[in-house]
Amino acid sequence: MAFSSYKDISSVVTEFQIIYTEANFLAEVEFPISDYFQEDLQIVMGDGVPNASEFSICENLIYPVLKEVWKCYRRNFVLWGHKSLYYNEKLSGFPEYILAKRSPLGKIVFDKPYVLLVEAKQDNFKEGWGQCLAEMVAAQKLNDEEQITVFGIVSNGTTWEFGKLDGEVFTKHILPCTIHELDKLLAKVNHIFQQCELQLNQLLVTA
Repeated sequence: MAFSSYKDISSVVTEFQIIYTEANFLAEVEFPISDYFQEDLQIVMGDGVPNASEFSICENLIYPVLKEVWKCYRRNFVLWGHKSLYYNEKLSGFPEYILAKRSPLGKIVFDKPYVLLVEAKQDNFKEGWGQCLAEMVAAQKLNDEEQITVFGIVSNGTTWEFGKLDGEVFTKHILPCTIHELDKLLAKVNHIFQQCELQLNQLLVTA
């Protein structure tokens, strides 16, 4: 069963016995937006057709936001695009983007996944979250003995929703964010990446 076979959050929490909660757990960790990035995104949104297809949304709206923040964390993490994620036959597929620990063997080696992003295809956030939570469960199992809080993002390019899986508890952030609130959006993504880095540093200290 591929990740896309899960059509909503309910099917995932039922199968894997996860507790569902809602809370505004994300802070806004200020992120400096370069003039170039802001101007380039405005040109794409104003004069281009960034939502012409699913691939276009990923390449023109979702990836640029993730990449802009990831550049500040690239020493510890690699941002993978459309990388195979496999735990078993029930939990396998290709998340749009994965933020994973940078392997000591080099950037070409896939290591522990921390953040999963799924595109809400045809604006279907219900199905997007079913797929994303299944991916988060797979990531948690792949991380095995390391009790890492895994983060999830579902976006249609314009609207961004967030969640986290901590142990057996999944928490969905109540308030979504839009790309039109670029400062708030980058600040929230920055908070997630910062939390991932803090977890990684804690694991290194206790290792």
